[in-house]
Amino acid sequence: MSIEINIRKSEPVERALRRLKKKLDREGIIKDVRAKRYFEKPSEVRRRKNKVMAFTCMLRARYDK
Repeated sequence: MSIEINIRKSEPVERALRRLKKKLDREGIIKDVRAKRYFEKPSEVRRRKNKVMAFTCMLRARYDK
């Protein structure tokens, strides 16, 4: 998986870095790398996913009137 950003003619490097960061964020690569930084037990994975799912259901119930 490689992400490419072509630097346009006379484009500042900071702007190209900003485009790269946005693309990485949209692809979910940063979040995935941070999640895999440390080992997470399968029970912790299930607990975290259940917690997120419960929060999402609570928000849906509150705002889907």
